[in-house]
Amino acid sequence: MQVRAGAGAGAEGSVDGQSAHAAAAFGNGTVGKHASGGREPSGISSFREACEYLFARTDLERLKPNAATRDLYRLDRMHELAKRLGDPQNALRMVHIAGTKGKGSTCEMVATCLEACGYTVGCYTSPHILDVRERMRINRALVSENAFVELTKRVASAAQEMEAEHGPATFFELTTAMALLYFAEEAVDAAVIEVGLGGLLDCTNIITPEVAAVTMIGFDHMDILGKTLEEIAAQKAGIYKPGVPALTFEQDKKVLEVLRGKATAVGAPFSVVGQDIDFTARTEFVTGVGPLVRASLVTERNNYDHVTVPLKGEHQANNCGLALAILDKLSERGFNCPADLVSKGLDQTRLPGRFELVTRSPRVLADVAHNPESVQALMRTMSAHLPYDSLVVVFGCAADKDIPGMLRQLAAAADKVIFTKASGNARATSPGELARKYHEVSGGKMFQIARDLGDAMELGLRAVGRDDVLCVTGSFYIVGEAKKWLAAKLAAKKK
Repeated sequence: MQVRAGAGAGAEGSVDGQSAHAAAAFGNGTVGKHASGGREPSGISSFREACEYLFARTDLERLKPNAATRDLYRLDRMHELAKRLGDPQNALRMVHIAGTKGKGSTCEMVATCLEACGYTVGCYTSPHILDVRERMRINRALVSENAFVELTKRVASAAQEMEAEHGPATFFELTTAMALLYFAEEAVDAAVIEVGLGGLLDCTNIITPEVAAVTMIGFDHMDILGKTLEEIAAQKAGIYKPGVPALTFEQDKKVLEVLRGKATAVGAPFSVVGQDIDFTARTEFVTGVGPLVRASLVTERNNYDHVTVPLKGEHQANNCGLALAILDKLSERGFNCPADLVSKGLDQTRLPGRFELVTRSPRVLADVAHNPESVQALMRTMSAHLPYDSLVVVFGCAADKDIPGMLRQLAAAADKVIFTKASGNARATSPGELARKYHEVSGGKMFQIARDLGDAMELGLRAVGRDDVLCVTGSFYIVGEAKKWLAAKLAAKKK
């Protein structure tokens, strides 16, 4: 039986368009008491029950930093799970994208451009913001709830059969298997796959893609990936495969040396956008619009000239350049990606949680920035695209992030910061600890502590006026909870 995509593309990025079961899809995200799940596969009959089964599994995205050991990152279990499902990945033509920053943006641009070129495109990304089904989409439409239930049952049954020998599958292994099965049975023309964590040992690394790309490398998940940029880059480069075009863009010299060395070692033709591939980007100021970033990437096959970078912020230029280079490499391998349709695809690219203006009165901005570089880019982008009199930030983050680095960026731009935490996230840093560190790095700038996200939002909304901005940032989980809270508040006002 084939499973079909739901007509749910509009559910993303809108506080009015949540699934009726968004609370189940997002809120029950804690690590369950039983790593193997508390429900038998045969007992899954509803979307809520499917979510309960999945979220009862070990969720590496939410584990405390020291709890996520390398033993949990192993490909033998994922290979076995895929084998029991008929190895759906072998039926797919894929793009594989790793990196510390910009993976989701790059995936979205590639997928939307391929769709504009006439292809049916699956896209698998993580984490989700409102609804777990955001992780697996075809032509931007979320998988239907009924199809999600059937996929969960089938993958859960296969996982149960192998657990005695290979141990219980994790949440991410299960959802990855579901996405691959879904895309294969829908016979998509291409699938864009985002790495969950690292690359070498990530469960998505059972695939052999058409193109493999690495975005910007920074310090993240250092307890798993390593303490230096070179160690982290080596893990990310683990997605490079023999004979498969390997891409990245200009960044730290030592990082590029590691990426090039790893690609050479496995026999992957390696290219750096901006060095080996001609790429330029510049900012233009358009009357009535504001600053726009225009990009050009020229090769022997394609001339992607003067395209508009669809996502706000100068930092998105590199992500766009990498997306264009991926499309160019796909052109070498039989895909038709003409410049006019690629430009159309970029114009259609939208990505929830990336500089997303959730409400306009008052102005509430949501962004999933979760490292110093992305927080700095967010602050700069606000100054350019969303001028304000006063900036109030609601902030919460995981404990394994570069917290002092992010707080220094906030201190340089925010008039007040309200510290809180996402509910049910074991990796979240306590608001009190964030406040203590902020006091140290900010020189005594104004802050408040809120016990939960709802209290933080109430404090923030009371603090801003018409010409101010309330920015919610620090993690996917903070942004997701804030969007749900705002949706509930909006719905209550309409009653």
